[in-house]
Amino acid sequence: MQTDDLQQESRRYLASYVMFNQAVADHLKLHPTDVQCLNLLTTEPGPFTTGRIAELTGLTSGSATRLVDRLERAGYVVRHRDETDRRRVRVEPVPEAMRELTELWSELGEGWRAMFADYTEEERALLYRHMQRTVELSRQQITLLRSKE
Repeated sequence: MQTDDLQQESRRYLASYVMFNQAVADHLKLHPTDVQCLNLLTTEPGPFTTGRIAELTGLTSGSATRLVDRLERAGYVVRHRDETDRRRVRVEPVPEAMRELTELWSELGEGWRAMFADYTEEERALLYRHMQRTVELSRQQITLLRSKE
């Protein structure tokens, strides 16, 4: 397999995930970025502030604030003043609202689990390493694109 073939298939892979994310967002009646923010709120260590959400998503602080506003209106998050620093506002997921998202991820995850089960331990290790490296490369690419604005 040539590197060009792999790069071309990578583009298809990424496009399919974007379309999958759009379908999840449509199902939940949310914006695709909002879905991924909720995903990050369940996989990344907290506490979360709007600034931390901007950092995780690569959004500007203004865009992150609008994202949190949408999630708050939809009932997925609430804002609370930080007990130790009253100037800070924490953004916290609402467990009851997150249940629908968690159940959907669990249902959709069955297909992913079955697919991963077809791989050997070594292949899963390679996939895991690839995913970790992709996350880091994506962060670097986001920084590069933002620096050109």
